[in-house]
Amino acid sequence: MANLSTNYMGIPLKNPIVLGASNFVTDISQIKKAEEAGIAAVVYKTLFEEQVELESLQFDEELHEYDFRAAEMENIFPRIEHAGPKDHLLKLRKLKESVSIPVFASVNALYNSSWVEYAKMLEETGIDGLEVNFYSVPVSSDADASMIEAHQLKILEEIKQEVKIPVSVKLSYFYTNPIHLAEKMATAGANGFVLFNRFFQPEIDIEKEQFHFPWELTGRGEYKVTLRFLGLLYGKTGATLIANRGIKTSEDVIKMILAGADAVQMVSAFYENSFTYNKQLLYEIEEWMNRKGYNSLADFKGKLSKSMLKDDMAYSRAQYVDILRNADEILRLYPMR
Repeated sequence: MANLSTNYMGIPLKNPIVLGASNFVTDISQIKKAEEAGIAAVVYKTLFEEQVELESLQFDEELHEYDFRAAEMENIFPRIEHAGPKDHLLKLRKLKESVSIPVFASVNALYNSSWVEYAKMLEETGIDGLEVNFYSVPVSSDADASMIEAHQLKILEEIKQEVKIPVSVKLSYFYTNPIHLAEKMATAGANGFVLFNRFFQPEIDIEKEQFHFPWELTGRGEYKVTLRFLGLLYGKTGATLIANRGIKTSEDVIKMILAGADAVQMVSAFYENSFTYNKQLLYEIEEWMNRKGYNSLADFKGKLSKSMLKDDMAYSRAQYVDILRNADEILRLYPMR
């Protein structure tokens, strides 16, 4: 029988499939189903400071909406403070106590002090590790790339100084050179990297002439950028590499491991198929390994990474040139009408 065990930042996992950050975690009964289906670990949904601050402002507005409606009346409610992140932390602790598989948390804050404060509070819930989610969209030209990266490195260093649990960084692929940044972050103490963060993009309703933010699952094949940078990063940092974004099938999981992933995070596939789908995934991965003669994931992890291939051009622009050279094949497959 093939051995599917692996690890995430040194935390042992019974197989490489991790439930990524999502709203699944709000229902512990669902996470228990995931555990029963063989999912190896779960990432709790991200604690966003921006969301906490917005909820606090809304709470305060609603609480004091009718203040000073009469001359003798200052307000109609006693002084009450918004709970802040306490509700998130309480639910996270309860989840951790309810399952036997590893539980990881995720955080995204606004200020350096908040990053550290939130990281320490999350650690106190008993989680096994922490994902630092550098979800940020540049909206002005005031800060150049080096300033943004230096700021994120500083946050990472400060968190690592204050917490004892392992810390991974969830990156996007919008950096000028993700490989260079990952190496610097590994030096700063990152124990792992999650490739890549998926941003929810705005859309425009042309009838209402308004912005809206559609909730969409990832599509099949969206893993290709992840696949490229897994192959380029494998063996360069010593940190765990976790594949994320658009991984839907056992074939996709195998591809990620061949490129260099230690594990994968999946969400959309379980929304589409339920958690019982995980049993099929594990069966198919094991069947493929048996057919290929692999006893463990380590036997083929990184086999098709850049560092393991004799073809130095496999992950470079040469692929683009090859596509251009074979452009006639596109016309054959999709003839003009």
